[in-house]
Amino acid sequence: MTARPLVRPDVDGPPNAWGASTRTAEESDAELAWCTTGEDDANRYAGPALGLPPLRVVGLRAHEGRPGRKFPAVGRFAAGRPLGRLDDSGLFPTARAEFPARRRETTALVEVDPGVGVTDEDLGRVVAAPGGGR
Repeated sequence: MTARPLVRPDVDGPPNAWGASTRTAEESDAELAWCTTGEDDANRYAGPALGLPPLRVVGLRAHEGRPGRKFPAVGRFAAGRPLGRLDDSGLFPTARAEFPARRRETTALVEVDPGVGVTDEDLGRVVAAPGGGR
């Protein structure tokens, strides 16, 4: 049995198309998860406002202040399954470039234009990655 892919859209910054992200996750049998230093606040505030059910949370508070802090936490959370990450952050380009190479699983890092938000093309790049769509 193949592990269920994980789609990890950004929660802050760009106006993200959560409805489209949710539809894409459902169509590709992927799991949506929060990845934010706000941690469970995302389920308390953002989720209900966006009509989302409670989602699992990638814990980041313990990694605050460390360069590229999100990548190791996301890697542990998504271990053993494909990962599609949608993010507008151009921070930590070295950590961002090295992250997919350190993972054995397919990893699609899709940079989102913060002036536009998540587009159908961005979501298509996640689904088109090997293991991203079924």
